Amino acid sequence: MSPCALVSLLLPCTVLSLPTPADEDTQFYLRLTEMEIVRCTNEERIRYGLSPLKVDLQLVESARDHGSWMAGRQTLQHTSAMVGENIAMGQATAAEAVRDWMNSPGHRANILNGTYTRIGVAAYVAPNGTIYWCQQFLY
Repeated sequence: MSPCALVSLLLPCTVLSLPTPADEDTQFYLRLTEMEIVRCTNEERIRYGLSPLKVDLQLVESARDHGSWMAGRQTLQHTSAMVGENIAMGQATAAEAVRDWMNSPGHRANILNGTYTRIGVAAYVAPNGTIYWCQQFLY
């Protein structure tokens, strides 16, 4: 377990876990703050006429691993995984993180990329209190 704190409470959320042989939904826990990142991101996509992204279990796990790694090392660095990714640090809320990404051309392009269909997100608090944010996207 990472020495960094997870942001928020755990709440159940039904999501599509890919790939699944039977294309069935899988139950796992999405943290409240993670749900808020997804909600804010999808609000932006809908505002621009795009479909909302589906939460993907594998992307959530990847984003959590990377967010924990960044917070543990107190460094902002992109993953080497083959995913679209937005990272940030220091924002107090999910809404603030998404707002900052929308104000950055490269991050905005990821959020508004119409070919992305799946998302995974995470937020971790470093020992010094800084929150590290991570969004990952796939087709």
